[in-house]
Amino acid sequence: MTVRTHALNGTTYRFDGLVDLLAKATPKRSGDELAGCAASSAAERVAAQWALADEPLATFLNEEVVPYETDEVTRLIMDSHDPDAFAPVSSLTVGEFRNWLLDVATRPDSSAILTALAPGLTPEMAAAVSKLMSLQDLISVPGAVQVTSGFRTTLGLKGTLATRLQPNHPTDDPAGVSAAILDGLLLGSGDAVVGINPASDSPQASADLLYLIDDVRQRLDIPTQSCVLTHVTTTIGLIEAGVPVDLPFQSIAGTEKANTGFGVTLAILREADEAARSLRRGVVGDNVMYFETGQGSALSADAHRGVGGRPVDEQTLEARAYGVARAFSPLLLNTVVGFIGPEYLHDGKQIIRAGLEDNFCGKLLGVPMGVDVCYTNHAEADDDDMDALLTLLAAAGTNYVICVPGTDDVMLGYQSLSFHNALAVRRSLGLRPAPEFEAWLERMDMADRAGHVVPRDPIGSPLAELVRR
Repeated sequence: MTVRTHALNGTTYRFDGLVDLLAKATPKRSGDELAGCAASSAAERVAAQWALADEPLATFLNEEVVPYETDEVTRLIMDSHDPDAFAPVSSLTVGEFRNWLLDVATRPDSSAILTALAPGLTPEMAAAVSKLMSLQDLISVPGAVQVTSGFRTTLGLKGTLATRLQPNHPTDDPAGVSAAILDGLLLGSGDAVVGINPASDSPQASADLLYLIDDVRQRLDIPTQSCVLTHVTTTIGLIEAGVPVDLPFQSIAGTEKANTGFGVTLAILREADEAARSLRRGVVGDNVMYFETGQGSALSADAHRGVGGRPVDEQTLEARAYGVARAFSPLLLNTVVGFIGPEYLHDGKQIIRAGLEDNFCGKLLGVPMGVDVCYTNHAEADDDDMDALLTLLAAAGTNYVICVPGTDDVMLGYQSLSFHNALAVRRSLGLRPAPEFEAWLERMDMADRAGHVVPRDPIGSPLAELVRR
């Protein structure tokens, strides 16, 4: 363990290894304070950021954050590193890398440069440089890179913002779910996925919901994909039973112990990926996995410790989860940025910063990144904070966001975005849905040629009768 020091205003600050340095350099975060790894003062945080800026990027290939011998996520990250892709930045420090990224973001070929770089970056490198960036920096760089994926729709194209239509219901009632799907479709939502969090964890309940969505999709000839967010092992069983599965889902985290707490291993994820690909249900692409993450998930499972037993900061662990996702070329990955609670992201300021960090790290690592712009009712946050984060993320080129009827998820009990929020930000920033979905909206006379949704009477809509069936 190499000790780092930095003198600031007559005080010399000591950082006991890379894990400690990364934690102390992280912008103020309630989860890191809870874990006992946060900087004790603003001055110590600034000193850590100065020291981190001087750290060679190559350090992250030689000094582990979580031990290689005991953690399969670390082994995946290290063993899949591409030294040729890393070569253009291999001589840089973290601070120099920040400057390099901001310069590249201004170039016409920025997306090609950053796409080629992604396999050469470890998640820890992405997390480190994000800690030195302003909010504006966190918007400029991911906005300059296009990370696409495809199944029945093409996601992540420049100038687009997709949405997950989330029609959750507290009892999985088919009529309630169908009404929410209709509401979302009429408001131009659902091009990323129609994804339901089931209230029941029974395989039969998940199968019933998958048949419901697939029936609506086929009746209306909707170019989208479906997902019921049950455990990945349940989904593997549903595939084997012949249920119409598009996308297996799984929550993942940045340590082996945290993933074990979710009941998954890399081998299980690989099995699900192979099973879903074997169905060949995609049209424009074969990206099949859907992952969700969130800063604080490893800490909440007491699975957040790294080298020497030291707590690793929650943002670095979050970036490591993207290293897991990257290995499976998913269709979708989103952070549920404010869902875990104020113990991990206390207020709107922390949630906004975390959402932009997550989008930045995911896209820099080559992951098709989305964000659930959300908060729980006991956090010091409100809808104004979510409006601000949504607008910033749209400017930063996030692939998709999650939308629910009226911002209130009545099953999960948290606040997300409404269908109207997505329409408003698309209109304000000149963004459009995924092209295949937009063409369907036009074909159904639900959008004009500018991609703007046309108001329709939900009762008299031709969609309503089909959904009622």
